[in-house]
Amino acid sequence: MKLGRSFFNLYFFIISTFIIFSWALDEVWTSYLEQDIESYTGYKTLMMATGDYVQKHPEEDWEKIIASAGKRWGLQLNLVSLAEVEAIDHSEHHVLSHSNAHIYHFDDQVVIHYLLEDSESVITLGPVKMPTRPRVKSTYRVLILATFGLVIFIWLWPMSRDLEQLKKATRAFGQGQFDSKAPAAKSTMIAPMIASFNMMAARIRRLIEAHKELTNAVSHELRTPLARTKFALQMLGSIKDDEKRAKYELQIKNDVCELEELINEMLIYAAFDSDKPELNFTRTNLSNLVTLQIASHDQFVSSVEFVNKLPDDYVCCDSHFMDRAVNNFISNAIKYGNDKVRVTLSLVDDQCNICVEDNGDGVSDEFKQVIFDAFSRGDQSRNRETGGFGLGLAIVARIMEWHQGQASIGDSELGGASFTLTWPVKLES
Repeated sequence: MKLGRSFFNLYFFIISTFIIFSWALDEVWTSYLEQDIESYTGYKTLMMATGDYVQKHPEEDWEKIIASAGKRWGLQLNLVSLAEVEAIDHSEHHVLSHSNAHIYHFDDQVVIHYLLEDSESVITLGPVKMPTRPRVKSTYRVLILATFGLVIFIWLWPMSRDLEQLKKATRAFGQGQFDSKAPAAKSTMIAPMIASFNMMAARIRRLIEAHKELTNAVSHELRTPLARTKFALQMLGSIKDDEKRAKYELQIKNDVCELEELINEMLIYAAFDSDKPELNFTRTNLSNLVTLQIASHDQFVSSVEFVNKLPDDYVCCDSHFMDRAVNNFISNAIKYGNDKVRVTLSLVDDQCNICVEDNGDGVSDEFKQVIFDAFSRGDQSRNRETGGFGLGLAIVARIMEWHQGQASIGDSELGGASFTLTWPVKLES
């Protein structure tokens, strides 16, 4: 199994944070214990004062003075030689040292050795009960670790919640609820995963809808010419008149051509709808592209008005596919207009616009909502005399998606429809 970047980010963050916290706590703990040497509940101060006091008396009186002090304070104070102290085994004890004081602690017991200056004698205290201050510090350590655990919990909780939401959306999608969508992620680490899922779900949903549209449309588009062909073939078997026979043969030929055209259009749309082709974005002279398209409809050139408002004719696009989109718009405008078409190039908010208008009957508000969907036709009877198969505008919409733009429709001041191609001048890589 390949481990992703998110896993390593999470893993190294937790490990690094734990190491830093542990190191910091050990440093603080050691610092507190070392401070306890200075004020180990007064033990060291007591021993220093006792040492200063006995050193003002003859050495032969030291042992007696220390024994008297221990009895008076209720502490196990003794005077031993340095050699005796060095012979004691402290391998199972923890030791802290500072100047001429040594503290040995084990479990809840503590022993302190204080070396008298300029002598071979050592004052020993203990073993006595461990002072309470380190226990307080251990409580601090527990609280700090608990805080660290709370921070990790707060950090991981949004991730867990986002993963649970993604799990529910995935389950619903798997059960056929193709409109299910994972909500926006609260965690930045899970956000790319949810975005990828929603993109995948939208893609699958669009493919399923396209499949349904294809099934419904093709069943109608194929059935009509096949029914006409079947009828013509039946009539050919009983007609002896050469003129009528030629008429039905021509009808069969036209129907076969229509079926071939439909299949070609479907193959083109399927190719456009499956995978994004390799696009060649270059600086293209858009004015020349539109001029050549207008010229290609030479019999209608006089009815096409060209208005160029671009400050710079060169824009970034794939000239091949943009040429196809412009051709579709101009062809439709000539076909459905009343001998007047206007093509306008403009630049609005760093967006390049190609607007094609006509003075025809326009498009109804209801049909505007689905005009760029595959197999959408304004004529619900799907009469081939009134239009194509409803794939041209769907192909144009897909081309504009590849250009990070869109195709839109509106009403023209000429009285007909206004079709617009819009895409950013500077395409994001």
